[in-house]
Amino acid sequence: MSEAKLKIGWGQADITPEEPVAVCGQFHARVSEGVLDPITATALVLDSGDEHVVLVSCDLVAISPELWQGVGERLDGPSADALIMNATHTHTAPEVRPYGSAAGSSAEALGVELDVMEVEDYVEFAADRIAAAVNEAWANRTEGSVAFGLGQAVVGRNRRWVDIHGKSTMYGNTNTPEFSHIEGYEDHSVNVLATYDADGELTGVIVNVPCTSQETEGLFEISADFWHETREELRSRLGEGIFVLPQASAAGDQSPHLLFGKREHERMLALKGRTAREEIGHRIADAVEEVLQYIGGTQEDAPLLQHETIELRLPLRALTEEDAQEADAEAAMWRAEYEEELAKLEQNPELRDEPLWHKPLWYVPVTKAYRRMKWYERVRERFEQQKQERPVRDVTLHIVRIGDVAIATNPFEYYLDFGIYIKARTPAVQTFLVQLAGPGTYVPSARSIEGGGYGSLPASTPIGPDGGRLVAEETVGKLLELWGKGSN
Repeated sequence: MSEAKLKIGWGQADITPEEPVAVCGQFHARVSEGVLDPITATALVLDSGDEHVVLVSCDLVAISPELWQGVGERLDGPSADALIMNATHTHTAPEVRPYGSAAGSSAEALGVELDVMEVEDYVEFAADRIAAAVNEAWANRTEGSVAFGLGQAVVGRNRRWVDIHGKSTMYGNTNTPEFSHIEGYEDHSVNVLATYDADGELTGVIVNVPCTSQETEGLFEISADFWHETREELRSRLGEGIFVLPQASAAGDQSPHLLFGKREHERMLALKGRTAREEIGHRIADAVEEVLQYIGGTQEDAPLLQHETIELRLPLRALTEEDAQEADAEAAMWRAEYEEELAKLEQNPELRDEPLWHKPLWYVPVTKAYRRMKWYERVRERFEQQKQERPVRDVTLHIVRIGDVAIATNPFEYYLDFGIYIKARTPAVQTFLVQLAGPGTYVPSARSIEGGGYGSLPASTPIGPDGGRLVAEETVGKLLELWGKGSN
């Protein structure tokens, strides 16, 4: 235990783009057509005197290395090594990955030219604002205390189902005689870490939910998705000045969408007079409010604060010739569709001048075909690469101890099976798993690979179950080390 009291600082920034951007989260391109609600970045600084950590949550689909570096370079006080950023995975926010085969806003990335803000420019814009929020949090840190607790709320659901032949499907119609079962587990925990000022007044909450923020994921407007309604609901109950820092726990195979029971759900929403997003906001706020009633008397003003990182070199998923051939066939099909759509545009150039409100938009089919084509082509590229050597990906995991609480991050859309393994083996009283503390990519469970389908296909999973297991084991090993429990 440190003898110095814990210093706590909060900051928040509006990172809503000020011009049209490429919206991230679907195969087809989307040019933003307005702002439904603002997207934000929320920063929390914890400083024990001996150690400090900076937690930043962003209403984005992922955290690119360029964004993390841009924020780190702009910090005035806290160390960039202490910076831990995570995304809520809203599918209605700007792309922040300027480079790579699946990112960017150029014709090379999308298949056609679109009049949008360059990804590099948005990253600079967002980095400026996020760093300002972190610097504000650092400058405003004052002595305070923390408390933690666990609630429950049904938010995330397993989004994959298995038919009687063992084939898995993401979403789709389960009202079929071929339906067998939902593929995997669900986690309805709501982890809460609350901060208080020297007078014992609540200043902010970390809210950790095993679900990505994608209830209205197909919109063409900028939006924080259900975290907007959740923040509004929490502030209406707890105070307008309360900071809310959302985190998505392991949820690579989870989403707020229902696979069955939709009629009942929609009927209850109508009876309550709520949207689906408002309902999620109420459920999370109910859980947080209940937890806060009980944890206020457990505040700690000088908890042990430790921060460690794990640098891993993960092997990419091993591919077979059959994997490559199946992907080749899909790529060829999508290439033919892309070329057909391009020909339509060349024959009818006036299509590009259609207004935004004219649906379907001219660029949707051509960009969908192009990005699907590239998606499958990368399987062949990876297969050819592994003939020379097993390709790897370098990743960083952050492990934070705050008294009896652990925060463990990974950069993936991390399937729940791995998250449950960590929670089952953690020595901490309570463990906050944080996915998408990085650029993202699915890391599927072994059982999901057997069923196939989106989220488990070679095209969507550069990292396989062996890599996911290694991340889980290394995370548990470091937690045991920080708690003095010996080896893994």
